Amino acid sequence: MNVTVVGTGYVGLVTGACLASLGHSVVCVDIDESKIERLKRGEIPFYEPDLAEIVKDSIESERLSFTLSLREVMKDSEVVFIAVGTPPQPNGASDLQYVYAVAEEIGNTISKYTVIINKSTVPVGTVAEVARIISKSYNGDFDVVSNPEFLREGSAVKDFMEPDRIVVGTDSMKAQKIVKQLYSSIDTNFLMVDSATAEMTKYASNAFLATKISFINEIANVCEEVGADVTKVAEGMGMDPRIGKSFLNAGIGYGGSCFPKDVRALRFIAKDNNYDFKLLRSVIEVNNDQKWRFYSKIKETLTSLKGKKLAVWGLTFKPNTDDMREAVSVEVIKKLEQEGAVVSAYDPEGMEFARNLLSKSVTLTKDKYSCLENADALIIFTEWNEFKDVDWTKVLESMKSNYVFDGRNMYDPSDIKSNGINYFSIGR
Repeated sequence: MNVTVVGTGYVGLVTGACLASLGHSVVCVDIDESKIERLKRGEIPFYEPDLAEIVKDSIESERLSFTLSLREVMKDSEVVFIAVGTPPQPNGASDLQYVYAVAEEIGNTISKYTVIINKSTVPVGTVAEVARIISKSYNGDFDVVSNPEFLREGSAVKDFMEPDRIVVGTDSMKAQKIVKQLYSSIDTNFLMVDSATAEMTKYASNAFLATKISFINEIANVCEEVGADVTKVAEGMGMDPRIGKSFLNAGIGYGGSCFPKDVRALRFIAKDNNYDFKLLRSVIEVNNDQKWRFYSKIKETLTSLKGKKLAVWGLTFKPNTDDMREAVSVEVIKKLEQEGAVVSAYDPEGMEFARNLLSKSVTLTKDKYSCLENADALIIFTEWNEFKDVDWTKVLESMKSNYVFDGRNMYDPSDIKSNGINYFSIGR
């Protein structure tokens, strides 16, 4: 099928590249000229495992191309994806100006029946509004469908190719048939619903996962007070199929481009419809508190932060991505510096973006051991695999002291303490 994807950010590029690898002819459209030129050369603007290879192969096989002009590709398009950003506004609502701008351009360039698929995370009713905007300029036949993405940064290609489900929101049987044909190479469950239900499913899914994270972090905080081990508690909980083991890793809270934004957006949607979503208010509060509990643990243990040299492993909000959006590390490092600490840090993929978010006084080092020199403590914000394999003798030889603050429970407390480490983790 001839497919156009508007937006070459995280969702748009993964969607376009993966559809091309499935055999479709895909054109990705973006208004950023420099980004389009880089993409034409196969240069990916962010880190995502396996994506660069898929983009390169699809370009070489002429199944994937890039352009600045939606008008020039609309006439051949059978399906058009809207995959532009919906950044949060101060009140938590999603900013839909980019979605609506694309809808207006589609209305001005569409000339035959086309299925418009919204991939952007949007509030309930957006599909209907997109259809209304297109109809102002085009009175022919078309359908607008909600098809929310459930991609996890760090495993997005796998998630696209091997999804748990594909949710399709439309009342049009014609559009349903085309969307099923589009994904016919993927073996998974299809859920056919109306557009409002599909839009709500995305928010509900992310809000529930964020709730699991905040819940296990609350359990971790209680475990610290009563002497229980949250990792074993989570293991016992996860054995129950009604609960499941995923998203029960206690730590310093969630971040990234999805959970914080989507939880706030769902709470706003509820409030905008005269409902106070009390649970989500608590989820947000717990998540915010968790990083400051970790900070307090560091400050209280070291007594004073003034003049202390602190080494940091991991800056991104999660491993296997270079995404620094709402990363816990950024806020905590800023607070540590305000208290007089001197910070050096290392991250396998996030260094470039970190330079723009952290102060110039933070030293970014070439590897995990380089930042340890004369450090009073090591702080771990992100559970990269690289940090699992550690020469603790080398660590202690480099550091001035033996304090390790592990915000992601990467190590077994007994093992690490046997190496002479004064170890602090979460909920155990």
